Amino acid sequence: MTTSATPAGAATARGGARFAVADPATGEPFDEAPDQSADALDAAVAGAHRAWPGWRSDPAARESALRAAADAVEAAAGDLAPLLTREQGKPLAESRAEVARTAARLRWFAGLTPRTRVVDDGRPVHSEVRWRSLGPVAAIVPWNFPLQLAAAKVAPALAAGNTVVLKPSPYTPLATRLLVATLATVLPENVLTVVTGREPLGARLAAHPGIAHVTFTGSVPTGRAVAGAAATSLARVTLELGGNDAAVLLDDVEVDRIADRLFWAAFRNCGQVCMAVKRVYVPARRHAEVVEALAERARSTAVGPGLDSASRIGPLNNAAQRDRVAELTARALADGARAAAGGRTPDRPGWFFAPTVLTDVPPDSPVVTEEQFGPVLPVLPYRSLDEAVAAANSTGYGLGGSVWGTDPDRAAAVAERLDCGTAWVNHHAELSLAQPFAGTKDSGVGVAGGPWGLYGNLRPFVVHRPTEA
Repeated sequence: MTTSATPAGAATARGGARFAVADPATGEPFDEAPDQSADALDAAVAGAHRAWPGWRSDPAARESALRAAADAVEAAAGDLAPLLTREQGKPLAESRAEVARTAARLRWFAGLTPRTRVVDDGRPVHSEVRWRSLGPVAAIVPWNFPLQLAAAKVAPALAAGNTVVLKPSPYTPLATRLLVATLATVLPENVLTVVTGREPLGARLAAHPGIAHVTFTGSVPTGRAVAGAAATSLARVTLELGGNDAAVLLDDVEVDRIADRLFWAAFRNCGQVCMAVKRVYVPARRHAEVVEALAERARSTAVGPGLDSASRIGPLNNAAQRDRVAELTARALADGARAAAGGRTPDRPGWFFAPTVLTDVPPDSPVVTEEQFGPVLPVLPYRSLDEAVAAANSTGYGLGGSVWGTDPDRAAAVAERLDCGTAWVNHHAELSLAQPFAGTKDSGVGVAGGPWGLYGNLRPFVVHRPTEA
């Protein structure tokens, strides 16, 4: 299968400029994608505007098309999943799960429609609140879950009657282009278009005067830049800007029962998950026990290329991210931390980093206070529950958090004290398609997921008339 040809639904690159796409398991380029120009971007946005009136006018056709889109994604899973693994690095089983989740989002939002509401304030008037689409939406997607996060933005936007211009990360453009080509077989022309390229393409898309809503997932600094760019045209913004989720273990926790769940909540997709567990707080008397349970799993988990069926953890997606993880780990070790497992870059091709569990970590170390976004997990002791909650809430992030213990009611009471958008009890990073997903503090602006995600792509329209002559 070739991915270099421009698929249907992809704006063409003027002049044929291209950029290389590397396999994270080898660090070597294996294909190319179009490096698209400002003119190509303008053409994509113009096409989205042309398609919008027809798409917004027929809710029944939208529902049918989105259901067909979900079916098409499932039918193409055999091509999408290996390509996703090749450019992103995750194990093939995780890529298959991501493709399935992509189809599920399209199907779930297909059946969701906004409700007209009658407002009765006791006066002789009849007020109806209806809903209208916004127009072309810019969806800017990172490299950790390129297909799943594309669907998280595209599905509610299309269901609401908007059209979408989708821009994937330059590290992972190929599976997204194939996804859009797949969807182009069932969606009207220009309803969904993909543009690929290196910066400043994303900045141009965020600032484009023809875009009504910018939805972005990525880092806090880039999110601030996106918000500033969108402000030039007063476009609406939805920003999911990552997290530094804490897991608080209570003194009655049964370590053997929860260790696997806790480990994979931190290390799935090589730790490249915005709502992964990135810090663990443990009662001091249980600290050594928890460190060893996690370290044993880190030492025994197979690390290798995602296309190798034996691999449970793949490489980091790119060299810059691998270097950042290595730098944060080295600094923590230099400041007195100890690696109970891992702590090093293995001597092999690709962007691998050994699954790492850190103990004796200074609480102000950047590996604790920042989002490391890799296979590194600091485990910190606490003396009192108040101290643990304060530490969990002490960073600038507030995406998610979890509390683990034998008594679920007690754990839920502690979870209520976490300053985050989602708090889990005895598990972590599990979401329903029907629930909202949002963070506090620097973790984002706006809401994705569920009906909230749909209404975030709509504006109210009020029809107000008297009931008496």
